[in-house]
Amino acid sequence: MRIMTFNLRFENDLDGKNAWRYRRELVIQIIERYRPHILGTQEGRLQQLCYIQTHLPGYSIVASDRVLDEVSQYPTLFYCERAFQLRERGEFWLSRTPRVHRSKDWDSAYPRMMSYGLLEHKETKRQLWAVVTHLDNRGIEARWEQAKIVCEWVRKHAGPIVLMGDFNDHPGSRVHRLLTCPEDTLKDTWQVLGKNEDESSMTYHGFQGIPQKGRIDWILVTQHFRVLDGNIIRDHDERHFPSDHFPYMVEVEWA
Repeated sequence: MRIMTFNLRFENDLDGKNAWRYRRELVIQIIERYRPHILGTQEGRLQQLCYIQTHLPGYSIVASDRVLDEVSQYPTLFYCERAFQLRERGEFWLSRTPRVHRSKDWDSAYPRMMSYGLLEHKETKRQLWAVVTHLDNRGIEARWEQAKIVCEWVRKHAGPIVLMGDFNDHPGSRVHRLLTCPEDTLKDTWQVLGKNEDESSMTYHGFQGIPQKGRIDWILVTQHFRVLDGNIIRDHDERHFPSDHFPYMVEVEWA
């Protein structure tokens, strides 16, 4: 099965030629080109998510109980309807008051969220938790505390888990170590594949196509999966990149 994490870059008219309205068709083209069975997006605002939902036939969005507004940036799951059936869903804010809409604590610059779905694989009837999140980009304490909340959720949920998102931190950081140690909890798919941690692994590029900031977009999986392949997707057209991040996609199979 193919799993993709994709930071969309939130809808922001100050982006000028890189504003969402100029990129949105390319975003759909890339998703359709690679056809992930599970897609986790970050930074999507309501209009962006509605556009993707409308223009991506064959996929369902996991957001039916969501409190919606025009300003929030929602980590969001989509899944291929032919491959999976949704059995359970939920989401909460990464704060001391997780059920309070747009709540944030510590030194977090923005409200941050985690969304999840229990997906049943139609062919095998096996189930997995698909989880998508986005940790804060500025607050060091907040990022650590948010990672602790995510980690606690993972520890409470047995069975296969795929955790993906923009973690705004680097491999080897204490956030990364928290989520991947011990290794029998979650494994970093990039590292499982033995890929280099160099410029070619960096996932943020600021619409320039030139890698910056390191590898901050991860897909982590439990031992229930074998990681077969993984690639950072650098597709673009002659005018635009689809986002200021490169999507990252892995192929896994049941172990």
